Amino acid sequence: MKIPAKSLAQSQRTIDSYEGFADHYSRLDGPSPAVEAALRRIVEATGGRGHVLEIGSGPGWEADFLEALGASVRRTDATRRFLELQAQRGKHGDLLNAITDDLGGPYDSIVALCVLIHVPRDQIGQVLTRSAQALRPDGAFLVSMRDGDGETSGDYHTVYWRRDDFVACMEAAGFTVEWEEYSVDCDNDGWNTFLARRSP
Repeated sequence: MKIPAKSLAQSQRTIDSYEGFADHYSRLDGPSPAVEAALRRIVEATGGRGHVLEIGSGPGWEADFLEALGASVRRTDATRRFLELQAQRGKHGDLLNAITDDLGGPYDSIVALCVLIHVPRDQIGQVLTRSAQALRPDGAFLVSMRDGDGETSGDYHTVYWRRDDFVACMEAAGFTVEWEEYSVDCDNDGWNTFLARRSP
């Protein structure tokens, strides 16, 4: 599938911005209690262990937590600096852009927290479809998306999704939602978090 130049440019601008912000971001706190609870859910959904693809690992705090629960995590990010920071503490990660790169697999689960918000709207369908295809049958998918309408086009291209619209995209890609949660972060932004299964 040919990706429009505008979508590629939006994605690259976001990646470039994270390259400059990665060091600051890595000094922020690790997963919140709500995120830890969601990560526990996906580990439980795959029988307590399993091979996990994390899309957008950032500093790697969520991957650390998953590994502490017994999961085997393939850490990935489209931002080289995040991978360098993880390597400095002995953690290997792969350079991976969910829009342009093959995801590999099959995995028992995929975690994509606070990252697919940067996927241009016209590309979300193919990213979700390739995510489903990268999972084993009945594999689990944990994803969080900003709640709302429209998008921003500053340094970080951010797309907002209403709950029903994003669920429809997941279902069209071959997922069935099993659990969901709405939350509001410290910046008063609403988030929808979903645990879904690849349909058999």
